[in-house]
Amino acid sequence: MYLKKSLLTVTSAAFLLSGCYNEPGLVQDSSNSRAMTGAAAGALAGSMIGYNTGSHDAGSAVIGGLLGAAAGGAIGYSMDKQANDIAAALGTGVNNDPLAALDPNREIIVSKTNDYVKIMFRDPMMFATDSATLQSHAKSKVRKVQQVLTSYPQTTVAVAGFTDDQGSYGYNQKLSEKRAQTVGQILSVNNSRPLIRGCSFDKAIAANNSATNRALNRRVEVYLYSDRNKMADPCQ
Repeated sequence: MYLKKSLLTVTSAAFLLSGCYNEPGLVQDSSNSRAMTGAAAGALAGSMIGYNTGSHDAGSAVIGGLLGAAAGGAIGYSMDKQANDIAAALGTGVNNDPLAALDPNREIIVSKTNDYVKIMFRDPMMFATDSATLQSHAKSKVRKVQQVLTSYPQTTVAVAGFTDDQGSYGYNQKLSEKRAQTVGQILSVNNSRPLIRGCSFDKAIAANNSATNRALNRRVEVYLYSDRNKMADPCQ
């Protein structure tokens, strides 16, 4: 019974710890969801480890839980801070509204989940028709992401290219992969090469039934993971 109360106390403390982090002066997402989730998970894991390795006493569970909360909260905070740093560098904020992807006026959308930060670069800013060469404005934006990533050596990067459905699937698969490679080459920092995927016209944002919708589907998405084991196929 005492152990259960101790675990509850530690988990509560973890959420308090996660709420203490703030990065002033940025256009930022203030939900701290990853920090809270990471702190709570770290608290639980740390408590159990402390309990199992400390003669099964509640005191060891509390100490282990606090250490786990600090570690888990730090990971969550790093991801939240990274999202805010990326958004600020690109002159925008963190936007988790799923409808943002349907707004043709948004050239860049930075969003986050519990597992990754995503940067969506939209056409026509990125590439000319049938080209895999970055336009100058787009290249400067991608380089801003590169500069931020140098401060996050633990981040694993994935880059996925997407097209509309004009032309064959095979042609668009090669084009989308070349576009992802172009962006990925710039983001090859910290002695790590990004995972590159060409998704052709899979995973369309909108039906390919108008010029506006096809433009929504032409994009490059950059995924930033804190844990390589949580990487998912961006084409699915």
